[in-house]
Amino acid sequence: MDRIVTLNSRQEAALQAHAEDFIAVHKGDVMKALKEMIVLNGTFRNDLTRLPHHAARHARRNGNGHDAL
Repeated sequence: MDRIVTLNSRQEAALQAHAEDFIAVHKGDVMKALKEMIVLNGTFRNDLTRLPHHAARHARRNGNGHDAL
């Protein structure tokens, strides 16, 4: 994991609503939704690594895996 994100209550509520919608798309099957999310995450990560700006951003990272300021 690259970073830990802390959400405020508004963001947490929005995330919960999106998660419920995503599960509803999969007819309530949480495992099916989770599997699709894992596949989508891998696909998006692969797509991001192919973008030219990602290589420059990755090169700016410092030794602890966080973006350098």
